[in-house]
Amino acid sequence: MKKTQTKILLVDDEPDILEIVGYNLAQEGYQIVTASNGKDAIAKAQKELPDLIIMDVMMAEMDGMEACEHIRKIPELNNVIITFLTARSEDYSQVAGFDAGADDYITKPIKPKLLVSKVKALLRRLKEQEVVSDTLNVGGIEINREEYKIIKGNVEIALPRKEFELFYLLASKPGKVFKRDEILDKVWGNEVVVGGRTIDVHIRKLREKIGEDLFKTIKGVGYKFEV
Repeated sequence: MKKTQTKILLVDDEPDILEIVGYNLAQEGYQIVTASNGKDAIAKAQKELPDLIIMDVMMAEMDGMEACEHIRKIPELNNVIITFLTARSEDYSQVAGFDAGADDYITKPIKPKLLVSKVKALLRRLKEQEVVSDTLNVGGIEINREEYKIIKGNVEIALPRKEFELFYLLASKPGKVFKRDEILDKVWGNEVVVGGRTIDVHIRKLREKIGEDLFKTIKGVGYKFEV
């Protein structure tokens, strides 16, 4: 086992979960920090600046959704990957989680091998993000990936993380039709199971916030960004 510089914050109000998950990830060489509720998670995240946060949704004092929203507002944690631990797999709860700023879901009961595989996939995504250009200028819209900021007509538009990443993907190649599978793979990761309407919901929100005519639906295929 080779110890890495990669730091993971585990957040759960069940000590057994923290112990099991922490042990399996520590065996892979990751540095492990733990928290037992949402408030503690925010404080630990600011202090430790982890690369990945694995957080339970249902917790006393402050749940995972609220904690995720707070963490996403901390500039130093712009690039941290957040994945929820949950026994709930309904589409609506996943969409709510993505809106709060989550990147992914890991469902309970936890299977150690699958957990390790998922964590490695999430961290690969983080490395891929680091080599992407920080800023795009498309059709008079400035998209700053480093700061997760969009400026259109001198007006800053705030987007949840997943909406931003979907917009950045489409805007990176104006006119290119991105198939639904490709969008799911690049924005949500090919190991996460999301509902069929998740992309549609995010596109609808982007149309409302950025421009109805900029996002084209290619029926039965996917979407493209046009300027």
